[in-house]
Amino acid sequence: MTAKSYTFSHAICRKPSRSITRGLRAVDTGTPDPALFEDHHAAYVGALRDTAATVTVLDALEDYPDAVFVEDAALCLQEGAVVMRPGAPSRLGEAAEMAPHLEQLYGDVVQITDGFIEGGDILTTEREILIGLSARTDQAGVADFTRLVDRWGYAVRVVDTPEGVLHFKTDCSLLDAETILATKRLDASGCFEDYNVIHVAEGEEACANTIRFNNLVIMPAGFPKTRDTLVQAGYDVREVGNSEAAKLDGGMSCLSLRFSPKA
Repeated sequence: MTAKSYTFSHAICRKPSRSITRGLRAVDTGTPDPALFEDHHAAYVGALRDTAATVTVLDALEDYPDAVFVEDAALCLQEGAVVMRPGAPSRLGEAAEMAPHLEQLYGDVVQITDGFIEGGDILTTEREILIGLSARTDQAGVADFTRLVDRWGYAVRVVDTPEGVLHFKTDCSLLDAETILATKRLDASGCFEDYNVIHVAEGEEACANTIRFNNLVIMPAGFPKTRDTLVQAGYDVREVGNSEAAKLDGGMSCLSLRFSPKA
């Protein structure tokens, strides 16, 4: 049986805008270099396409500096898509821009109308959807999301995001049906007690946000200890530059919507 939480036929990405230099950031570690960001983004799209997936790259949105991080605008499941309601006011328009593209692919597109919730706080596994409360995702948003996905038979479990961490998935990733890559600080909360957990190496917490996309584990470059751990565990690892996205708190999952819509 095909694993629907990491086996995908499609992905949607969006080109980084020149306005990316004005993107949101929790801590100012420097201004992203737009040209280098474009190079990294092209390598990321290339890695997705190397798995034979169909990857749609949408035009940049200059009015929305953070729009390259498409994951926060929606969640794509097999049965339908949920248009999010981002917790950052400057990003609310990104969800509206994404909705028409999803409506071309899905017969069922629903929208969050209460509270706030961003895709970066949602981890979908084979058995459940985990949602971390954060500065960008609140209880009302989770409740509305839970109501919407109930029609498709998904179980939702609310978990905590470590203090000072922007999104739940900043600190974790799905590697396969039973395995999570996580920081020790997140795993210590007990949220993954029913899963196998691989910890990122000490000092390499910034690579916890990777993605499993078909046969590949796509991770940010520059974290050799964690890379070697994943390779030794049998994963086919592809490293992609992420230095510029990281300046805006962005990682591998942020840059795409990944899905296999039912025919």
